[in-house]
Amino acid sequence: MKNITIATATAAALTGAVLGLAAPAAAAPSAGGNADATISQLEDQGNRVIVNRLSDAPLSQATVVGVQPGPDIRDEVWSADGDSIRQNVITGKVYYVDVR
Repeated sequence: MKNITIATATAAALTGAVLGLAAPAAAAPSAGGNADATISQLEDQGNRVIVNRLSDAPLSQATVVGVQPGPDIRDEVWSADGDSIRQNVITGKVYYVDVR
């Protein structure tokens, strides 16, 4: 009985730890929105956007037809107390946005 209690408590603790460490991911915009607004939204979140134009329409009149996530952007970041630098921290992502 004692082993079952320990196993159950361990499983509950591990489950809680995994769920607690999972950071909420910012959802990438989907196709169909205004290109200018979508690009601005992604850049405001600290991402780098590479635009693939499929027409000559200005971005203010273009529509997003695809968004593909690329690699993470990593950088050095000062700690909250300003005493140290954390290296290799994910600070954003590259997004490839197809517009028409």
